Amino acid sequence: MSEDNKPKMKEWKEMKGENSWTMFKVLAEFVDGFEKMNKQGPCISIFGSARTKPGEKYYEKTVEIARGLVREGFGIITGGGPGIMEAGNKGAHLEKGLSIGLNIELPFEQSGNQYIDVDKNLDHRYFFVRKVMFVKYSQAIVVMPGGFGTLDELFETLTLIQTDKITKVPVILVGSDFWVGLVDWIKGTMLDKFGNISPGDIDLIPIVDDIDEVVKIISDFYGASANELKPNYQL
Repeated sequence: MSEDNKPKMKEWKEMKGENSWTMFKVLAEFVDGFEKMNKQGPCISIFGSARTKPGEKYYEKTVEIARGLVREGFGIITGGGPGIMEAGNKGAHLEKGLSIGLNIELPFEQSGNQYIDVDKNLDHRYFFVRKVMFVKYSQAIVVMPGGFGTLDELFETLTLIQTDKITKVPVILVGSDFWVGLVDWIKGTMLDKFGNISPGDIDLIPIVDDIDEVVKIISDFYGASANELKPNYQL
C-alpha cells in the first residue's frame, strides 16, 4: 500500500468502528420506545404538516378529530412538533386523553409541543425508528395535508399493509381539496396506465372531509373491541 493511501485506510477503519456503535444506538432507541409504548392503550396516529398554523382550517379540524377519537377511547400519537402535530395533541389534551409525541432531532431544533403528556414525549434520533413506533402502536392512521414527511409516512404505511407486514388498519386522508389530485394520479397512472398496483389498493385510502366520518370509520372498523387492541407490527 502506498504511503498516500494509509491515511485513507485509517479513516475507513475509524468509520467502520463508528458504524458498529451506531447499531447499538439504534437498538437502544428501539428498546426505549418499545418499553414506553407497550404501556399505552390503543392509539391513533395523526400525520400532517408542521407548518399549519392555529386558526387555519386543518389545524382546527385536527383538534376536533383528536377530541372525537379520544371520546371513543383512543389515545393520540403525533410527531410531537408544531402544526398538525400540535393540533392532534391539543385535541387529546382538551379531552384529558392519552397524548403522545414522538419527537425527532432536527437541525432546526424541533421540540415537543406543550400539549404532550409530560411523561409521553419520546425523543428520537432516527427517522426509521420513529416510523416503526408510529405504525406498531397505531390502530389507525389519520393523514392531514402535509409535505414530504407526511407523504413518506403515508406511503410507508400503505406499503406495510399491502405486503402484509402489518395488520390492516384504517388509513384516512382528510381534505379532498388537498388529496384528490394525488389519488387521481394514483388511479390514472399507477393503476390504469402502468398497472403498478392492484385495484383493491385504492380502497386503502378513502378521502373524507367530515370530522364525524373520520371517527365513524375507525369506530365501525373496530366496533366494541377497541379496548382489546394490541400493537399490530408483525415482528
